[in-house]
Amino acid sequence: MKSVAVAVICALAVGFASAKLSGSGTTTRYWDCCKPSCSWKENSGTHDAVYSCAVDGETKLNASVHSGCDSDGTSYMCNDLQPWAVNDSFAYGFVAASFAGGVDVQYCSVCLKLTFTNALSGKTFVVQNVNTGGDLGANQFDIQIPGGGVGIFTRGCSTQWGAAESGWGQQYGGVSSDAECSELPEVLQPGCHFRFGWYENADNPQVNFEQVECPEELTIKTGSENNDLTMTLN
Repeated sequence: MKSVAVAVICALAVGFASAKLSGSGTTTRYWDCCKPSCSWKENSGTHDAVYSCAVDGETKLNASVHSGCDSDGTSYMCNDLQPWAVNDSFAYGFVAASFAGGVDVQYCSVCLKLTFTNALSGKTFVVQNVNTGGDLGANQFDIQIPGGGVGIFTRGCSTQWGAAESGWGQQYGGVSSDAECSELPEVLQPGCHFRFGWYENADNPQVNFEQVECPEELTIKTGSENNDLTMTLN
């Protein structure tokens, strides 16, 4: 009887593992300063909402405060939701994500292992999804990199930091060199330098992705985690 029970448990474990989010996709980059979609309590479900911050990028705000990208908003992306390298082949960061089934807030705060398959081959990036990315395609991961371009939301960085409406550098793509990172607020410059260092200024590299249990290194910065490893793509 014991061996049968063990077999059932193992079968369940295999079933759960096969149900994790996984596949192949592409990456882009952005930093629009806006309050992340997963910072709204309405979007976080049974999980805590991702932290959002006051104009200083540090003071945590109630989840009901409107985004600084709205005309009446004062809530922004927190400064520490930017990437950092652990060693030459491994890094942590945060993304806006859209999966094959489209945008769905059930994926807020899930963590993913991105393994690069063309540019940056041999490097691994563990990220947490903090934004829904309504303008993204299927299995697209928009990496939060300061100076990576503000994209469709041009209000956030101008109201928070006094940046040009198009942000720093180009609206899509951002700054073009490591030297231009000096144009950003000092607190955001490490993430900008990451792009030209560990990330090798890669242009939208391809990845394989797999859902993983959220590491403390990420959740301590977001205040949120979603370790439901039985979710599937729509």
